[in-house]
Amino acid sequence: MESIEAYVHQLINPQTRENALLELSKKRENFPELAPYLWFSFGTMAALLQEIIAIYPLLSPPALTAHASNRVCNALALLQCVASHQDTRSMFLQAHIPLFLYPFLSTASKTRPFEYLRLTSLGVIGALVKVDDTDVINFLLSTEIIPLCLRTMEIGSELSKTVATFIVQKILLDDVGLNYICQTAERFFAVGAVLGNMVVSQAQAQEQPSQRLLKHIIRCYLRLSDNPRAREALRSCLPELLRNPQFTACLRNDDTTRRWLAQLLMNVGFPDAASALANDIVTPTPLTAQ
Repeated sequence: MESIEAYVHQLINPQTRENALLELSKKRENFPELAPYLWFSFGTMAALLQEIIAIYPLLSPPALTAHASNRVCNALALLQCVASHQDTRSMFLQAHIPLFLYPFLSTASKTRPFEYLRLTSLGVIGALVKVDDTDVINFLLSTEIIPLCLRTMEIGSELSKTVATFIVQKILLDDVGLNYICQTAERFFAVGAVLGNMVVSQAQAQEQPSQRLLKHIIRCYLRLSDNPRAREALRSCLPELLRNPQFTACLRNDDTTRRWLAQLLMNVGFPDAASALANDIVTPTPLTAQ
C-alpha cells in the first residue's frame, strides 16, 4: 500500500514519472482501489493527460518510437483503471477524458508502436462499455467513436479489430445505440460495409478465421437484425460467406456463436441455412420497436 501511494505521488514529478508509470501499470491488478487514488490525488490526472498530449506531435508525420509508445501506454493503462472503477467512471466521462485518446485512434500507421497505442487506447474505451450503462453509450454516441472504431476495424491488427468490433457490439446491444446506428441508411451501411469486408478478409486469410473476431462480427449482425429496417436490408447485404458451410465450419466447436449465426440467418430469411447450423432454431426473434 505504501509503495503504491509513493508511486502515485511520484507521478507529479517529471523526473520520477516514467518509472512510477511503469511500476503502477505493472501492479495495478494487485490494488483494486488504485482508480480513486489516481483520481483524487493532487495533480495526478493532469500528469497522465500531460503524458498523452506530449505524444500528439509524434502522430503526424508518424515519428512514434517504441519507447515513447510504451511510456504513454503505461499512462493509458492507468486511465483504464479509472474508466473501469465504479467510483470514478462517471467523473471520467464528465471530464470528457476519452476525447484525449481519439487522436490515437485516428492514426493510420501500421508500425508496432502505433498499433500498440491504438490497442491500448481501445482498451480504455472497452473498459467503459463492458459495464452496461446507457450513460456511457450516450456519451460515446455524442462523439465520433463509431467512425473511429470502423477505421480500426479496417486497418488494425487482428487484436485491435477484435476490441474495436467488441465496442461496436456493446454500443449496438444498448437500445439507444441500435436506434442511433439504424436511424439513417448512411450509418447502417457504413457499419454493414465494414462488417462485410471483415468477413471477406477472414475468408481470404491464409490461416483459419479468427473465431474470436468472427464471434463479435456475428453478434453485431444479429443485433442489427433486431431492427425492422436493418433486418430488411440485411436480406440483401448479409455476406454470402455466412451461409457457406465451408466457411462457417470453423464455428463447429463454438455452440454460442453457431447458434447466433443460425438465429441471424433465420431472422433475415434463410431458414435452410439456419437449420443446418442449429435445427432447433425455427422462428425469427421479435423485432424491437423503432
